[in-house]
Amino acid sequence: MDLSIRELEWGLNNMSEMNKTDIMSIPKEKFKFAEVGDISHDKKFSTKPRSYMADALSRFCKNKGAIAGAIVIMILFLYACFGSLLTPYQVSYNDTYFIHTLPKCEWFAKTNFWDGCEEKSLNKETFDYYYYIGEETGHNAVKNQEYTQSGKLYNIRLDSYHSTGCIYKKVEVAEYENIQKYQNETGIQVIYPTVAKRDRPKMVGQNMIANYYYKTEEKNGRMQIVYDANGDIIPVYKSHAVGEASVDNYNSLRIAGDGENGIVYEYAQPNDTGFEIRVNYYEYYIYYHNYVLKDGITKPSFLFGTTADGQDIFTCMASGALFSFAFAILVAVVNLTVGAIYGAIEGYYGGKLDLFMERFSDILSAIPSVIVITLLRLHMGSSGPIVILFVAFFATGWIGMASSTRMQFYRFKNQEYVLAARTLGAKDSRIIWKHIFPNSLGTLVTKCALIIPSMIYSEVNLSYLGIISLTSGNLTSVGTILSNGQSLLRLGIPHVAAFPSVFLALLLLSFNLFGNGLRDAFNPSLRGSED
Repeated sequence: MDLSIRELEWGLNNMSEMNKTDIMSIPKEKFKFAEVGDISHDKKFSTKPRSYMADALSRFCKNKGAIAGAIVIMILFLYACFGSLLTPYQVSYNDTYFIHTLPKCEWFAKTNFWDGCEEKSLNKETFDYYYYIGEETGHNAVKNQEYTQSGKLYNIRLDSYHSTGCIYKKVEVAEYENIQKYQNETGIQVIYPTVAKRDRPKMVGQNMIANYYYKTEEKNGRMQIVYDANGDIIPVYKSHAVGEASVDNYNSLRIAGDGENGIVYEYAQPNDTGFEIRVNYYEYYIYYHNYVLKDGITKPSFLFGTTADGQDIFTCMASGALFSFAFAILVAVVNLTVGAIYGAIEGYYGGKLDLFMERFSDILSAIPSVIVITLLRLHMGSSGPIVILFVAFFATGWIGMASSTRMQFYRFKNQEYVLAARTLGAKDSRIIWKHIFPNSLGTLVTKCALIIPSMIYSEVNLSYLGIISLTSGNLTSVGTILSNGQSLLRLGIPHVAAFPSVFLALLLLSFNLFGNGLRDAFNPSLRGSED
């Protein structure tokens, strides 16, 4: 050993002497002073250094798909946050006379698109029913009273906002007088002449009977309209002769033809609590919300239509989407925090500790989340659906994040820069969070971004299947709306299911594009690759 060291030192000394001799033997003529301009120095950077986050943002902005996804997510998020503020309706609002009402945008009201109407081909009896609603009140169930005839069928655009027509309503004396006062002030007819009970058809439902203000008869087991010699309907309003005493106490607007030929129409029938009146429901709705409740609803108009319960879909979807976003983000942040810490400890220390922690997470992951939710629901009842969802999603939701973190730590913990930091005396906590974790951030952020739509999708599925009920008071869910809409598809009412479906499709696709963009943006190995 000593001999080898002496030989090495002798060799180095000889090489040094040889180099010195060679340099001294060079003639002086070979040397000359360098010009000042020939002296090179290190150049200053022409641009400012770019931080890790700035570099990640630059890469993200170059990904057009990710930008498109981010824009769509932002639009959906803004809709969730402020959508319910753009309409006067609340989630708790409902109106049983406006069920399955079609979407209507006031900008397109005069067109045949998004106008709250649908194409219908009706037989003579059904066509007359809707047509004469407009003839009496001016609120046309048949849009613009326009139609075409194909054989025995009438082709129309049926207005879902005016198809209710008139209804019979029992009111107290004070409300009866209040409606008359409203009519006198606004000049708008709300109350229409009533029909005696003996003249009302027997073969129609209570929600339609008030629109038969004309003579009908039963024929071959069907109800048919009776026409006069000119082919017109024959009104059967309850009436009395001019000068006779009236029991309706009516002192307000009257329809055209009232008082002619010595006949006066009656607008109410007394009952035990006040009066039974016949009102056009569209105008009564406006009166009730503007004159009585004063809740900001000027008239019935639903941008996305209404549900089977008469709720505004636009408002319900915004409220449900806001809950889904808030819940998913909260769960994702908690799962990321717990999973990152758990996985970092596993991956960095390894060995028996890793083996024990992995077996623990394996046991937890083997428990089906649906069973956990069902057991919690049975234990807690219907009092805490949000708490049940959070506990169920958190119980196993962090395991996937921990597994990804563990995998990334095994990948990077034996890299040269980590070994160098350990050699220089860096603590374990510094190595974990300062050196290894930033390199794992791209994968973890991507996974976290994809957890959000996954949580939303899971929550929607549970609501859709009825395992969790989030419909109570001012709370609703996109999944509940979608579930209710599915049963209406076979009835030819697609809009209730269509809007939640489009919302979910856009959300999931956008988050996938957004997540892929984040993965590339936070990948340190791609730094400078675009330059």
